[in-house]
Amino acid sequence: MVGNTYPYTVYDWLDDINLAHKHALDGFALNVGREEWQKDRVLDCYQAAERSGLPFKLFISFDMTSIPSESTEDTGLLLDYVKAVAYHPNQFRSDGKVVVSTFAGEHSRFGCETTNQAWTAVKMVLEKITPIHLIPAFFVDPAAHYNLTCTDGYFNWNGGWPVHLTPESPPEEIRCPKLDSDSHHLRNLAGKTYMAAVSPWFFTHYGEDSWNKNWIYRGDDWLFVRRWEQLMAMRDKVDIVQVISWNDYGESHYIGPIKGAQPNSQAWVDGYPHKAWLELNSYFARAFKTGRYPPVTRDKIYMWARPHPKDAWAPDDVPRPRNWQLTDDVFWVVAMATAPAVLMLSSGTEDSAAFHIQAGVSKFCHNLIPGGTMKAEMLRHNHVVAPCEPDNFRFQINPRVYNFNVFVTEST
Repeated sequence: MVGNTYPYTVYDWLDDINLAHKHALDGFALNVGREEWQKDRVLDCYQAAERSGLPFKLFISFDMTSIPSESTEDTGLLLDYVKAVAYHPNQFRSDGKVVVSTFAGEHSRFGCETTNQAWTAVKMVLEKITPIHLIPAFFVDPAAHYNLTCTDGYFNWNGGWPVHLTPESPPEEIRCPKLDSDSHHLRNLAGKTYMAAVSPWFFTHYGEDSWNKNWIYRGDDWLFVRRWEQLMAMRDKVDIVQVISWNDYGESHYIGPIKGAQPNSQAWVDGYPHKAWLELNSYFARAFKTGRYPPVTRDKIYMWARPHPKDAWAPDDVPRPRNWQLTDDVFWVVAMATAPAVLMLSSGTEDSAAFHIQAGVSKFCHNLIPGGTMKAEMLRHNHVVAPCEPDNFRFQINPRVYNFNVFVTEST
């Protein structure tokens, strides 16, 4: 989200690029909106990528919920970006063509009558500069792909969450819900580039006087890991995986550090680090790229939880988020063991549970006790080989605000 990088310098971008590359990410999709200052941040990012000396690629994703698109003149902003980066050595290309993506855009018309006519016209303008490989995230029925001759692929942005769930969904459908939208799109893409989404969480909490976005998607059931496992099983059909997101604090799915300029999300983001997810993600990113899960060479625990009971009351001007009933009051654990071990989980002093685990990756959960914490220990031969208990987390009984974000931690 370039919109969250207003105070960034080239050095901030360089830090992010080095951190991302260290954790097996190959590039950034730069989501840009209408603000003129974002052009400078994008140029800074490209400069940092070149300065890094890394094979780190970048591409522009136009946020069409922000960028005007009523008239033919509105193509000017898109053209400015393509002119600026098309021949940069760190520009991401597909078959030699500059990759361009979008968030939304299915309602953009640029003076035309249909979506296909509009984006065909946009491509004609952009291709005066360079050939374009368009992979948009249009929110359309998969059957519409047949008529979208303007596109070279599709980014299934919503594919990383069970967006279909409501509190009225059957309980058996809510637990470990299916993420099956990929197949519907793939059936209709006729061999075009397919970019899949993976995301660890989703919670946004803006009132009617702001962006009027206040809901959750169910991120329980180790969503991040289950989605990666699903993508591994279908990797022969997926060309690109985009992790949502590096720094979208407003929707609580950031895996990078909390820095830059938050979009008035401090109430549910400050004090809730997610960087442990970045390391967890690197394991699966390496697996996806090679086709084989890496061997576990270090005993490790990853763990996350929300900060208060889902039905707790808070003196918050913004009400509980829509779909709050869909989440569970538990903490989620992913254990990576080098050899068989015992995993101990607890939230209080008298609720511990023990699990015998094998070498490799295992998934567990444990009930949260109001006023309690989350604690996990991996033991082998009665010796703790991986302790995990954050000092600054408590499952609060009386929260100040409704916060359905998560505190993410890892063993030391």
